Amino acid sequence: MLSVRILEELSPHVRLATAVLPFAVAMLLRLAMGRSRLAGVLISLSTAWFALNVFVAPYSPAMQQDLMRLRAVLR
Repeated sequence: MLSVRILEELSPHVRLATAVLPFAVAMLLRLAMGRSRLAGVLISLSTAWFALNVFVAPYSPAMQQDLMRLRAVLR
């Protein structure tokens, strides 16, 4: 489970960059190349990658701790 440990050690800024950067690169390629099939596939894949990162984020240990703290504050 080395890969899971590596992901847990990443800072929030790096996690955000790994989620957003592929989408930004795909959009820049779309602007540079126009409406090509490759650009469309890259945008589709990067959108799925971003959505996966957003849906999985609440299950990370750091996010769970933040949610617990927020619940304690709101009680």
